[in-house]
Amino acid sequence: MKHIAIIGISGKLGQLMAAHALARGYRVTGVCRPESVGKLDRFKDRITVVAGDTSDADVIARTIKGCDGVLTVLVPWGTDGMATKTALTVLERADPGARLIYSAGWHIRRDEHDRYALKDRLTTWAFGRLARLSGMADINDHVRAARLIFASNRDWTLVRASDLEDGDSEGLPVWAPHVGDPVLRSNRTRRTDFALFMVNALTNDSLIHQAPALVSRASASARADHSAGQRSMANTRPTPETGGRP
Repeated sequence: MKHIAIIGISGKLGQLMAAHALARGYRVTGVCRPESVGKLDRFKDRITVVAGDTSDADVIARTIKGCDGVLTVLVPWGTDGMATKTALTVLERADPGARLIYSAGWHIRRDEHDRYALKDRLTTWAFGRLARLSGMADINDHVRAARLIFASNRDWTLVRASDLEDGDSEGLPVWAPHVGDPVLRSNRTRRTDFALFMVNALTNDSLIHQAPALVSRASASARADHSAGQRSMANTRPTPETGGRP
């Protein structure tokens, strides 16, 4: 892994992923809206920025060309299918063999093994309806984008976040393959650690075609679950000898 792209690099998560990627020595190219380029001033000459719409197929194609991995902040803003357009373009235009890592939330259902409490289902339904009526976002667009990813034979991982909070790192998050696992009960992850998991996933082949749901490894539910350590990635970067990519 030498050169990566970040779709949506100017947001909080995008900037944190850029910092983690640079710390690993990766060359970083990112795309963001022209009016957001100034948010990246702290990186100055250490990254390449492509200014453009993050759902524009040509802009994304230029950004990800030649990249070994692509980190995509998948957002459903607006009602014009932004998430679906972005996900599909990355799937279709990324270089062969590239690792494709997408971010989403717990509301994305991988299969029938994901379990949601009635309160959570009602909250998601209410928010989705209000967001759609106001034109702010389309949760169903997020769902459609995820289905495209799940159906692809590309080397993808869709990382599902719990509630995110700011603050210092608590270490690489614990993950479970399905929402509803007791280890996830605390429903909190530091934003910087979510970003770290995304970057770590680039070189962890065991996560290919997985949709890990995260929780902070310092959370009460993770500490109470004796098998949590078996469901988190190692803190060291995987190598070819341990099943990861260099």
